[in-house]
Amino acid sequence: MPIIQSVLDTDLYKFTTSYAYSKLFPRAYGQFEFVDRSNEDYPEGFDDLLRQELKSMEMLFLTEDEEKFLKKKLPYLPPTYIDFLKGFRFNSSEVKVWMEKGKLKVNATGLLYRVTLWETPILATISELYFRLTNQLPDLKYMEASAIEKAKLLKQNNVTFSLFGMRRRFSSEVEDRVTELLKAHSSDNYFGTSNVYMAYKHNVNVSGTHPHEWVQFHGSIYGYKMANYMSMENWIDVYDGDLGTVLTDTYTTEIFLQNFSKKHAALFTSLRHDSGDPMEFVDKVIERYEELRVNPQIKYLVFSDSLNVEKAIAIKKYCGDKIGATFGIGTNLTNDVGNNIKGMNIVMKLFRCKMTEKEQWHECIKLSDVEGKHTGSKREIHLAQETLGLL
Repeated sequence: MPIIQSVLDTDLYKFTTSYAYSKLFPRAYGQFEFVDRSNEDYPEGFDDLLRQELKSMEMLFLTEDEEKFLKKKLPYLPPTYIDFLKGFRFNSSEVKVWMEKGKLKVNATGLLYRVTLWETPILATISELYFRLTNQLPDLKYMEASAIEKAKLLKQNNVTFSLFGMRRRFSSEVEDRVTELLKAHSSDNYFGTSNVYMAYKHNVNVSGTHPHEWVQFHGSIYGYKMANYMSMENWIDVYDGDLGTVLTDTYTTEIFLQNFSKKHAALFTSLRHDSGDPMEFVDKVIERYEELRVNPQIKYLVFSDSLNVEKAIAIKKYCGDKIGATFGIGTNLTNDVGNNIKGMNIVMKLFRCKMTEKEQWHECIKLSDVEGKHTGSKREIHLAQETLGLL
């Protein structure tokens, strides 16, 4: 049975970003590249099996019930985009997969509104295949007990959270069961899941934000000094106040906060933290809101950087009544399966883009608040840092 069994088995931000590209940049092209930050060796034949899984995704299509769910739960996606998804089919020729000395190489190239939809299914497939082929078996009793304990602990500490665990899940079966257990044991605090299919299957909220790739694309097209500003302006143009969470660390939070205007502070309901010291982030953001004469107590911070339950509780206490806090917890929930199994540290990032097919490619990079999370060539990273005055 194929690993990905529904067009909806993806993170919400893939659909929202795809629609934004289709509305504002329908002729733009992009190339995503797979990065294994742990530099793991992959078993022989892994590339062949991955290609088979991606080929099987060509049979997927949006069902009538799934269409009804999207219309009900995602009203900010217009009928034109839902119609596109009804006709959408994955094309595995857009993806190249190969091995070099035991290292897995993957890239996906095509029109951005289409090719962006490959990212999260590819990562989830790689993760599940890796554990399967390296004969790592989960302790399902431990997994269930751990998920229940975490759900109860989050509820006891009044921590509002979402499940952000699709990309590095142990398996779709584990994510399915964890989603069910969180709903059962932390219903008041469990806001929902970023996985649209799991939200559909378990009738919970779909929860998500917008991604680094959106800001990276704007940095490549408009320049690094204007990237945050233009990405926020265009997001507002597309969603008109819906989807009010913005990511801060594509070119460091310091640079983002310089671009964060009174208008943006008023329109966006929350800022997302994804790298660097979370407590320092809280202080910097509150200071910026106060500079802009916006009350931080009516705003939220969304924390999503390698969280576990203890970390979330500590951050929640630090925020106190100074500013709202909510959490996206991922691998710690969907890959805590015992037997000394560790979740993979894999990503798939936008590395190149261009506004039309005929143009030359432009590099896309990311400057995280932690150097280990930078992506892109050293030359382009240095250029961006120089441009932004970060050197």
